[in-house]
Amino acid sequence: MPQSMFAEQLARWRRQRTAPLILELDLTEGIAEEPPADPVSAVLTMRRLRLADLLEGLRRASSDHRVRALVAKVGGRPIGLATVQEIRRAVGEFRDAGKPTFAWAETFGEFSAGNVPYYLATAFDTIYLQPSGDLGLTGIAVERYFLRGTLDQLGVDFQVAKRHEYKSAAEQLTERQFSGPAREATERMAVSVLEQLTEAIAERRGLEPAKVRELIDRGPFLAEQARQAGLVDRLGYRDEVYAEVRKQAGPDAILQHAGRYQRARALAARARSLPNLRQPHVALIYATGPIRRGRSGRGPLSGGAMGSDTISAALRAAASDGGARAIVLRVNSPGGSYVASDTIWREVVRARNAGKPVVVSMGDVAASGGYFISMAADAIIAQAGTVTGSIGVLSGKPVLSDLLGRAGVTTDSVAEGAHSEMFKTTRPFTDDEWALVNDWLDHIYADFTGKVAEGRRMSRQRVHELARGRVWTGADALANGLVDEIGGLERAAAVARSRAGLPASAPLRIYPRNTPLDRLRPGGERQAALVPGASLLAEAWGPVWRLASQAGLAPHGPLMLPGSWTFE
Repeated sequence: MPQSMFAEQLARWRRQRTAPLILELDLTEGIAEEPPADPVSAVLTMRRLRLADLLEGLRRASSDHRVRALVAKVGGRPIGLATVQEIRRAVGEFRDAGKPTFAWAETFGEFSAGNVPYYLATAFDTIYLQPSGDLGLTGIAVERYFLRGTLDQLGVDFQVAKRHEYKSAAEQLTERQFSGPAREATERMAVSVLEQLTEAIAERRGLEPAKVRELIDRGPFLAEQARQAGLVDRLGYRDEVYAEVRKQAGPDAILQHAGRYQRARALAARARSLPNLRQPHVALIYATGPIRRGRSGRGPLSGGAMGSDTISAALRAAASDGGARAIVLRVNSPGGSYVASDTIWREVVRARNAGKPVVVSMGDVAASGGYFISMAADAIIAQAGTVTGSIGVLSGKPVLSDLLGRAGVTTDSVAEGAHSEMFKTTRPFTDDEWALVNDWLDHIYADFTGKVAEGRRMSRQRVHELARGRVWTGADALANGLVDEIGGLERAAAVARSRAGLPASAPLRIYPRNTPLDRLRPGGERQAALVPGASLLAEAWGPVWRLASQAGLAPHGPLMLPGSWTFE
């Protein structure tokens, strides 16, 4: 290499090591909750920043004199409301350190709802919108499809038992519209979320809440209309945004992606701590996805479910590790199998009995079975927008005799045993069989609410008032005593450190500690014996999994949150 080229490369390297930095953040690909568990997932999520890395990177950058500004592209792939609230808090702390922050979007929705990405953008000092874009600030709508009319035309009846009236997961098959309790709970959810968005937008944009609500009712907006209304600051393209950022950060500032920035500093910190691998720390366990028995799903075909064997083993490992002084259980789950949820609950109790404080950090959703595995923790931390609660249970089956008759299909069977045909879909339950189903649901509901009462130190009557299958936002759950505090993963870690008597610098370490070889291993003989869909149903519903499949019930089990709760 010629000497001049070498000198030029050396100068460039020195500049990269010492020049002021502009942190660049691209949120359009979404956020990953936990490290990938297999090579395929690693490839599929390689462009997504992990939430914990993003939060830690912004925390480091807020006190790093080299970092002068933050610029983020928002919009694109949806990010959950609670996750957005965690990012907003981290951006706010960076902003409070006196460093300018810029958000820009090509569009907030493009003829679709853009409430949540715009809510994220309001955490920044300056909001840019491309002149051809629009702002889909339209309010919150929760829609369900109901198939009762279709099933009637097909000649399919559907028998459902539930505990209690708010447990509405099967209503899409049994009703033509929201039932009264389901509408009540859903309306409250929408109101709570819209209140959170309205208050935040009003505070950050310097508007009165009543004015923000008026603007929401007027939306959506074209770019210039949004600027005139004070909802965005400037209209501009990417090059214009970056020109303004460079002007404020200084002409010698260089761009560095937030992920690369955090990785470099994390590697340096890890290298410094190598001699002290046994230092006291907080164990971080990700409990993500629908809950099933067995091992956690390891790839896209498995649906990304959490397995009770995997999560329980991680809790046991953390409880027995002398270096792990506390546990943060990060729950992001709509629920699933009752038995699997109870297995995980037991390991949370055992970890606490072993002297390890357990703090639950709720993500976007921690409902039904997701709340079941959380309720025994020492403390539960949720975001205001976390979907939680849904303390209830349901089961049922379709009756296909009319459908089969219309198609000319007849059935015959030989049965020994009074209830051997109980789960057949060719006939309804008898009164005696209904009594057995209801006994089963009563048992699960009593167990669920009893453990909530114990874990949350409430009377059973009070728990029943809050339960009955009802879904709450984190803000309402706090007001009702179902969670302890509003906050995110970092706040949960701080609470865990405090309860364990650890300094604020004590690190988080992920459990289970999988090696690259572990990630390549198959799920085991039992999992390989069933196709992914059948395996999931079998592990969630046990011996009645074929019935659940035919019934069209949620494949993950009787403790499942109804419908989709993604806000846009």
